[in-house]
Amino acid sequence: MGSAEVVIVGAGPCGLATAALLLRQGIGVRILEASATPAQGSRAIMLWPPAQAVLRDLEVLTPAQALARRPDRLDYFGDRGRLATVRLTAAQSPLVLPQPRTDALLEEAVEKAGGIVERGWQLIALTPSDDAVEVTARNEEGHEICLRTQWLVGADGVHSTVRDLLGITFTGSSMSTRFALAEGQLTGAQVPTTPSYYLTSRGGLLIAPLSGGCVRVSGSIHDGREATEQLVQDMLDTRGPGGLQMHGFQALTTFSSAERVVDNMRAGHVLLVGDAAHTHSAIGGQGLNLGLQDVRNLAWKLAGVITGKLDHAIIDTYSPERIAAARQVIKTTGAITRLALAPPPWNRLRNAVLRVTERTPRAAHWYAAKVAGERIRYPAAPLGCPPGRRGTGYPAPPWAAPPAGHAPDRFLLVTSGPAAGPLPRAADATARRHTSLVTRHHVARRRTEFLLLRPDGYVAARGTSTDLTATERFLTALTPTATS
Repeated sequence: MGSAEVVIVGAGPCGLATAALLLRQGIGVRILEASATPAQGSRAIMLWPPAQAVLRDLEVLTPAQALARRPDRLDYFGDRGRLATVRLTAAQSPLVLPQPRTDALLEEAVEKAGGIVERGWQLIALTPSDDAVEVTARNEEGHEICLRTQWLVGADGVHSTVRDLLGITFTGSSMSTRFALAEGQLTGAQVPTTPSYYLTSRGGLLIAPLSGGCVRVSGSIHDGREATEQLVQDMLDTRGPGGLQMHGFQALTTFSSAERVVDNMRAGHVLLVGDAAHTHSAIGGQGLNLGLQDVRNLAWKLAGVITGKLDHAIIDTYSPERIAAARQVIKTTGAITRLALAPPPWNRLRNAVLRVTERTPRAAHWYAAKVAGERIRYPAAPLGCPPGRRGTGYPAPPWAAPPAGHAPDRFLLVTSGPAAGPLPRAADATARRHTSLVTRHHVARRRTEFLLLRPDGYVAARGTSTDLTATERFLTALTPTATS
């Protein structure tokens, strides 16, 4: 029987990212993928900033940016023309990149870190114990391999074999609306240059330019038809800006969505990430964003436990935090979907809300932050009692972004205000007492405060000099000696 510190089932973006992050921290990883070849078709195309942070940690963000489009706005139209334009700041804008290219970059990161994807191995059995998991997989020739691993990560998608073998409940329901999706060339006088949503009385339509002159077109279907080239053209003619012709089809399919989340993303030494744990409406492009944030939340905790740097109890925080995130995304994407496809008279209310959003800076900022993934909040962590000030549990604000070269497995203690003041001195002392966990950074800024950023970019603590004592207790609680 073979062995590995971590076995990952599934070589989609979540499985690859998990493997690369763990390998870069010296963790031994085996990646088993049922498919003999990498998946094709662009599938997920939106990499919002939280997902980009994972690419940055893996040093593949720059090549991703070179391959992707980066829109600075989202346009919304109704039956009578433009409804609203939502502007996105540089810190909010997504990368529009077909998933095979994202997968390729992540697999390169795996290989650079010393890993390899073992393709053609279908998981057929797993046996958990108190401190390990035994895994059996079979290939097309009927050969079997058995592995014993400290931790198993199920990254095998919405039809997860890992989840099914464990009998984990996948709670929720299917959404009634189906969608046609096509990719190809689009010509005409008014080809959109940014993601554009057409919310009409005849149905919804998305036109999203991709790289290389390709365009994605997706629209709601209400009559049970399957996607055809003529159906897509009819959608463009009746819902779009007019005068557009689609040709050179590279993809054509029909899909539906569901709103589901598991009851627990952890079962002993088995952990679920990505679509294996949750699924939601495709509108808004949040799926890959949510899954990669699962990975970013999990990797530093798992590596810390395996290397002995973090107390085993830190793994207990993974499931409640990420289930909370999944439920927030399901709620948001579900609301957006129902509003986008709202029938009369609710469509008039939706249109009015969009117009008001555009004209109200605070509302526009809130909406942009919501779709960019900036408003996902975690519940209070079970370990320690960091200061419960405003902003804790949220992603770090842009001004506190980690400096170049910051190790993604470390906490970052950021101070702002006078560089030589009492707060930076106290923070320096805190960092020296926790050198294996914490690095320091100072930002010249009017307000004097500190933020303790987790390795996944979330704010663990925020306050002034008087709050550092509680923050030290939090850091101490993370180490194995604190509870041994």
